[in-house]
Amino acid sequence: MKEVKIIPCLDIKDGRVVKGVKFVNLRDARDPVEAAQAYCHEGADKLVFLDIFATTQNRKTRLEWVKRVADVVTVPFAVGGGIGSVADMKELFKLGVDKVSINTAAVKNPKLIKEAASEFGGDKLVVAIDGRKNPPGSGLPRLEVVIRSGEEPCGLEIVTWAKKVEELGAGEILLTSKDADGTKEGYDIEMTRAVTEAVSIPVTASGGAGKLEHLYEAVAEAKASAVLAASIFHFGEISIPQAKQYLKEKGIRVKL
Repeated sequence: MKEVKIIPCLDIKDGRVVKGVKFVNLRDARDPVEAAQAYCHEGADKLVFLDIFATTQNRKTRLEWVKRVADVVTVPFAVGGGIGSVADMKELFKLGVDKVSINTAAVKNPKLIKEAASEFGGDKLVVAIDGRKNPPGSGLPRLEVVIRSGEEPCGLEIVTWAKKVEELGAGEILLTSKDADGTKEGYDIEMTRAVTEAVSIPVTASGGAGKLEHLYEAVAEAKASAVLAASIFHFGEISIPQAKQYLKEKGIRVKL
């Protein structure tokens, strides 16, 4: 088993780190530069920076926000939000970003995955998949992809899309449960396991971390390669060293 990565997520709105519940009711958490420096110092394995309103506001990623964080990070740094072309990706890589993450743009134009993988290599490309659960008898997929910051369901079944994403050349998947996001009630194990069992590329579990046990469950039960969290780190409830020590004691390989 490879080392499991611990990844803090910086959801950015108006240049600040924010956090909500189920993608809404956002509250201010901290300054992104201060947060990035702190998480790197604490031993984060990677940082994810998401310009969460770029797509819904029909704009590109705010490069000035990215640059401020890129200038201080000392760990691999992935950026998503508002990326719609290979040219957009080139701009981010010029700033020192290690990976780009696409979500809505990938669903709207799957060829972009193939183009990006061909241009930069799959290891530079993350496809983020946001999902929700639908009730039986709804006529919709049990596990459905949602786009545009969770606002728009698209009738696409998550496992089908995850397989397609891998086939087109993405190097990893960032899987977020909209239903679990910010609830602190645990990752969606069913959704995460469905995807990890369907693909061979790494899958990061996201949405719902509230206690140390949740991190372990995402790895041990859902087979996630990495766990992403926001609230527990931003508000000082759990530290990255605590998370790593806990997982190590539970027999999970982590980089200390």
